[in-house]
Amino acid sequence: MSENKLVGIVLVSHSAQVAESVAELAKGLAGGATTVPVAPAGGTEGGGLGTSAELIAAAAASVDRGAGVAVLTDLGSAVLTVKALLAEGDELPDGTRLVDAPFVEGAVAAVVTAVTGADLDAVEAAAAEAYTYRKA
Repeated sequence: MSENKLVGIVLVSHSAQVAESVAELAKGLAGGATTVPVAPAGGTEGGGLGTSAELIAAAAASVDRGAGVAVLTDLGSAVLTVKALLAEGDELPDGTRLVDAPFVEGAVAAVVTAVTGADLDAVEAAAAEAYTYRKA
């Protein structure tokens, strides 16, 4: 499996610490998946709470290996920021997709699936399936 064929994953949170921690958790639970390009995009450029189109675009560019980029978000305004970037058409790499999935469970499922070399459709499906995980 070539690293160049792996789907990239961007984790967008209103908090830099949350995005970084979820990225670390997902990679760790995927067996230390260091080959999967995962980038957190949390908070604002100044380190505050919020979302930043610039940080999201930079994170997506950093994980793009030509197999697509799955973007998972935490809260509503993060979704709106990613949708605006996608609508602009030239801010995110070709094949970037907003994935409707729970943030933590979806991130873990996405990374675990991406490490196998699965395509973007399979990574998206695995992340979205995390909505069905029951805890009780």
